[in-house]
Amino acid sequence: MTRFTSTRLARTAALAATSATLALTATPALAHLNPGEHGSFAAGFSHPLFGADHILAMIAVGLWAWQIGGRAVALVPAAFVGTMLLGFVLALAGVSLPFVEPAILASVVALGLLVALAVRLPVAGSAAVVAAFALFHGHAHGGEIGAATQLAYGAGFALATALLHAAGIALGYGLGKLASSRGHTLTRVLGGLTALAGAALLIGG
Repeated sequence: MTRFTSTRLARTAALAATSATLALTATPALAHLNPGEHGSFAAGFSHPLFGADHILAMIAVGLWAWQIGGRAVALVPAAFVGTMLLGFVLALAGVSLPFVEPAILASVVALGLLVALAVRLPVAGSAAVVAAFALFHGHAHGGEIGAATQLAYGAGFALATALLHAAGIALGYGLGKLASSRGHTLTRVLGGLTALAGAALLIGG
């Protein structure tokens, strides 16, 4: 291994460790942007970014999609976003779902474990798994819409979610560029740390 490659590996590992540490120490925020002050789209866009549970789960979806590869890279995140919007609509319609918050926290643990174990399911099965969790994430977004305009708010958090998925995919591709199996190992380590962070949030909640 060349000195340049070793330096790049060390920097990437340090970045991954820093990101994981921040994720482990983050806690869900209790306040969100006021749509009256910032606009409904901005309020919706910021909503997934104010909670460690949402961030961890959505990045994990991107990482898992990258691990599976092929059509899953596009279809698995798309299944999450689409079903999340369905959950949003259900919340707006007054349809209640049981155990929304515990299900969201459980999704962090489950998705982290899927990445940590590098589980490979058929694309349809993978999409179904993330869709089951996405329904609860979307319902939570709808339950906290406040005075925001529904369409703009929904578009905002859907875009933020898609960008978080893209960040997870990009992280996977970036780590995958590393020599031999180190990149895949680091990805699995991040999955394990994500699962631990989810467990900590479950216990703390």
